[in-house]
Amino acid sequence: MRRKIVAGNYKMNLNPAEVAELFDGITDYHFIEENKEMKVFPPFIYLSEALAKLGKSPITVGAQNGYFEAKGAFTGEISMAQLKAFEVESVLVGHSERREIFGEDNAIIKKKVDAALAEGLEVIFCCGEPLEVREEGTQKDFVIKQLEESLFHLSAEQMKNVVIAYEPIWAIGTGKTASSAQADEMHKDIRAAIAGKYSEDVAQSTSILYGGSVKPDNAVELFACENVDGGLVGGACLKAADFIAIANAL
Repeated sequence: MRRKIVAGNYKMNLNPAEVAELFDGITDYHFIEENKEMKVFPPFIYLSEALAKLGKSPITVGAQNGYFEAKGAFTGEISMAQLKAFEVESVLVGHSERREIFGEDNAIIKKKVDAALAEGLEVIFCCGEPLEVREEGTQKDFVIKQLEESLFHLSAEQMKNVVIAYEPIWAIGTGKTASSAQADEMHKDIRAAIAGKYSEDVAQSTSILYGGSVKPDNAVELFACENVDGGLVGGACLKAADFIAIANAL
């Protein structure tokens, strides 16, 4: 049975008072079903507080980014080894904002995947197409290339520590959302690619999340799709009530 996951990416948001209020609002949340999980990805400066407040809850804490070098003169970066030592469990890799704003290409993302897995971190691997690719109708080829160049060098055993998040770039922070049919189609294509590279067993055990303006009012429809195993949530995770409403839709 695949894991069902709702993950909150706080991005570069919240002041100390706001993040404390948010943690207080979700700390007692838990799923009844054993295969459902809640994850949060706060800014680095709040990781310590997140681990302290949420550490005894079923909610797991992850980092939004990590560097592929273990140590050295890399001002502003944090290594995967440092994240692991900090007792972080997961890390986002390949988020569209890292790709588009900070110029991270498939080769860099591949190195980050390897570095994270080498430290025993779970990788939330993000992939997705920009609007022009969607309009050309080549979104499947675009996304599969991201998988092939950054992820499909892994062994089947390593894939057990990977969650995929499909995020159509044109639907992130724009208020636009892929229809449930569009989301399920791409998730199905991703799963088929995994089956082709590895096996049907690996494909059916890999959780694939949708990340593109997930909100309380569309979560039920999205999560009802056969191949959508949850959501990577942006803006809507910054309010406890909204995030819990999305989790309840899982």
